[in-house]
Order: sequence, then C-alpha cells, then structure tokens
Amino acid sequence: MSLVETAASAGGAFDSIPIIDLGCASTHEERAALARQIRYACSLSNEPFAVKNHGIPDETIDKIFSAMKAFFSLPVEEKMKLHHRQGAHYRGFEPLLDSNINAANRGDLYEGFVIGWEDLVPKDVDEEKADKSTLVFPNLWPSELPGFRETFINYYHAAFGVGRDLHRLFAVALDLPETYFDDKLKRYPIMRGLHYPPQTGPEDDGIIGIGAHSDFECFTVLWQEPGIQALQILNSENQWINATPIPGTLVINIGDLLSRWTNDIFRSTMHRAINRSGVRRYSIPMFIGANPHVEVEPLPTCVSPERPAKYGTVTSGEYVQKRIHETYQRSLTTSNGMTKA
Repeated sequence: MSLVETAASAGGAFDSIPIIDLGCASTHEERAALARQIRYACSLSNEPFAVKNHGIPDETIDKIFSAMKAFFSLPVEEKMKLHHRQGAHYRGFEPLLDSNINAANRGDLYEGFVIGWEDLVPKDVDEEKADKSTLVFPNLWPSELPGFRETFINYYHAAFGVGRDLHRLFAVALDLPETYFDDKLKRYPIMRGLHYPPQTGPEDDGIIGIGAHSDFECFTVLWQEPGIQALQILNSENQWINATPIPGTLVINIGDLLSRWTNDIFRSTMHRAINRSGVRRYSIPMFIGANPHVEVEPLPTCVSPERPAKYGTVTSGEYVQKRIHETYQRSLTTSNGMTKA
C-alpha cells in the first residue's frame, strides 16, 4: 500500500500515545520495522508518539533538570540580564508572558531559557560554522551558576542525536532513502528549558501555560518532568488527550514543516500545556528542522492525482522566522520584563 493510500485509510481519533522502542535499530530490518510503527502512528492514527531507549543517559537528564531549577530560582532581575531581546535571534531568557502563541489568548505562563548549537569545547577553526547559511548565533549564559553551560550543552548534543536518528526513520517511513534528509537537517536547532509555575487564575482568563499551537519546525523532541500532568494533545474529534509523562520516554510531536513536506499525511500536532498541579513543572523541547535555505514542498511520495499538492514552495528559514515573529509580537511584556498595558 502506498503512503497516499495509507493516509486515505486513516483510522479514528486516538485516545492515548503509543511508545516506540528505539533500542533495536542496529540493522536495516530493525530500522524498517521502527519506521513502519512511526508511519502507522503519524499517518493512520494521526497521532504523536513517544520513544523509549532513546540513548540520553539518566545522569544527563538529571543534571539539566537540576540546572533548570537553579536558574529559574534566580531573582528576576538577574535572569533579565540574559533576556533574549538583548541580543539576536531569540537566545537567552524568556520571562513570563513574553510570548503569546495562540492569538485567542492573552499570554503564555512560562519562563524559558533558549540556546542553539555550541561545541562543549570551542574550536579555533570550524569550517561548518563558517558557512553563513547555517545561521549560528552566540548563546547567553548565566555567570552565577558554575557548570550550567556544560550541563545544557551536554543534553543538547544528546537530544540532537535522537533527532538525527529520527530524521532517518521518518525518511524510511515516507518511502524515501534513509539518508534523504541528511543534507537538509538543521545542524543547529533551537532548544528550550521551560519552567511552568502553577496556574492559579480562572480557566477562562486567556492565560495558560502555553496556548494551543503546533510547532514550527519538522518535529519536536520533548522531555517532560515525570509525575506532573500538563501537556495535552488535540485529537481528530477535538478532544484534548493528556500526554501523561512516562519516565524514560520522550514525546515526539510532528511540526508544521514536516506536515507541509508530507502534504498533511503526517499532520502537525496541536497541543497545549496547562499546569494546575499546584507545583512547578519543567520540560525541555528541542525543535528539529531543516536548514534555513532548504525549500520545502510536498514530497513526490505524498502526492497523487487523488491527493494533489496542498502547499507551494517555501524555504524553511522564512517560514519559521515568520511564525516566531508573530508569536513574540503578541506578547504581553516589554524587553525589560514589564507587562504591557
């Protein structure tokens, strides 16, 4: 059955999120079996999925979890020294209500710390970074927390490894050569450490942890703190399904660029976060995408006379920058962290 035929026979709305075991991926046959599971989840069930045995050591996760708690406990005036609008390209600290991803809401109730690629040990000469098309920009780091930079970078590289492996599995799931996305994969994705304080306002005040949205890039590799329910995913019957945190797993959400590439055979994951647990909640999304100059248009395996292309051609960079600009233009805070009138 072709990919288009598979999508045409998609089933009903999901009510839970499947877990795919990445521990067996050493042979071509094992990777093909994993790709079939991804294909089923994304095209037949139109659902995100979680992965286990992903290869990120527990120690690496524990360290960044502790580092996030230490950073977000700093006084606001210290964190604001690293406000992302002090520099360029959204690296650094995001205060509460700094973004508003859903235009129907009034703001997103989270703090974030945003980084891009950085080598653990800086290199004197890096030919890849000399390529201006990769858009590598400096990160901002707190001086008050020894080891913070190293901890974040170690997790970043481990999560990027998961994303690189998944990109190849997505290619096989889309009836493409395993290496199809290798030269298109964004080498320097964005990663956020997020802190969601307990949400105490009325449910209809237009301010929640983060409003309903789909992510901008190809897919997101998400770690979420175990034991605290906040993430919800919208199914095809417009029901919000809890993505209950499961220790040892990462949630994989499909993003807009992969949805466009697949002609909506793999659909963007509409999701939101509402933290009414009464305690702080932490998560770490890494947004795996395409290099900025890559042109994204429906893939040949995702188009047929019965399913013509739904989208024109757009470069990855222009699409993502447009979405980011829209998100921060709707924010309720100014560059000094004060709430807008």
